[in-house]
Amino acid sequence: MGSQKIDVRSLSHTLKSRAEQLGFSAPAIAPARPSPHLDAYLRWIDAGMHGSMAYLARPDRIARREDLTIILPGARSLIIVAMNYFTGRPPPEVAESPRRGRVSNYAWGEDYHTVMETRLDTLAGFVQAETGGNVATQVYVDTGAILERSHAEQAGLGFVGKNTMLIHPRRGSFFFLGEIVTDIELVYDEPPDMPECGNCTRCLSACPTQAFTAPYVLDARRCISYLTIEYKGVIPVNLRPLIGNRIYGCDVCQQVCPWQRFAQPASQDCFTAADAQHIAPPLADLLALDAESFSRRFQSSPVRRIGRDRLARNACVAAGNSDLPELARWLIPLLRDESPLVRGHAAWALGRLDTGHDALRSALIVERDQVVRDEIERATLLGPGK
Repeated sequence: MGSQKIDVRSLSHTLKSRAEQLGFSAPAIAPARPSPHLDAYLRWIDAGMHGSMAYLARPDRIARREDLTIILPGARSLIIVAMNYFTGRPPPEVAESPRRGRVSNYAWGEDYHTVMETRLDTLAGFVQAETGGNVATQVYVDTGAILERSHAEQAGLGFVGKNTMLIHPRRGSFFFLGEIVTDIELVYDEPPDMPECGNCTRCLSACPTQAFTAPYVLDARRCISYLTIEYKGVIPVNLRPLIGNRIYGCDVCQQVCPWQRFAQPASQDCFTAADAQHIAPPLADLLALDAESFSRRFQSSPVRRIGRDRLARNACVAAGNSDLPELARWLIPLLRDESPLVRGHAAWALGRLDTGHDALRSALIVERDQVVRDEIERATLLGPGK
């Protein structure tokens, strides 16, 4: 930094006001120190609960979590912001329809990464302007090696619940987090006394796949959000029936939380669904998508991050759980899909629906991928609901 004297108290106040003008709620400032929950995170990694997300265990990523000055030399402060995306409960006739694939609330509208990064860049530019360009900043939205929920708790934005989500006692947990790391020492917020979950275990009991091994401990390998978004491989057969019609993420552990009764509707229209197609699109439409039509349909949605093949995989699982044999019309062509990931899950869905037997036998004759062959052979032995 340069030698210009900066009134950090005034700057801390004005940047929070600017953050609120940009649509962020509860902006707070914390020291750029290691997370107080770092040891628990490292135990979680050692237990392998991060699944295939190997990047989380990379030594360089862990080193950054241990020392934020590796992210930004001289880092002193974290400016932490939240942005509410609560859209209310989806209509049951849409979200629970077996003909539709349910999308997590946060992905009904525009990609939050783009929305928040743009506004955080503006906020970082404001800090630069207020200091005459004498500070360094680094913006993160769910991408950097920062334990953001822990730091947000440290700054007073809420408390981490048994479902591992950050919960604000007057806003619930449906909000995104973003950070600016900076090398200027600001005025840090003193976190207020926060309530806790107490004896409540609704989130732990309600999880469809029982992904919580203990309060505050989520095994990502069983989490529907991980399986449908982060995981790139073959979804374990024993977990497929538990996924239901969810094709992108899961909100169960948040929806059952008692604190959620205080959530207020999002003020940002960009996160609300224009129609039912964004909440739970018809499975027939999703199964018919190719790479080009997928890109067009989801060009501004978070769903685009998983690509067409993974979305088709997820839609096949939902179709297999639908108890609707008529979906075979869209599943059978997928037995010839270029992606073995799609072919295998399409075979499972047909077997579970107890239909498409001739198509399965024909596919087995020409199939060369052993994993897919195993799926087809298993599918011929399945019956309804197996």
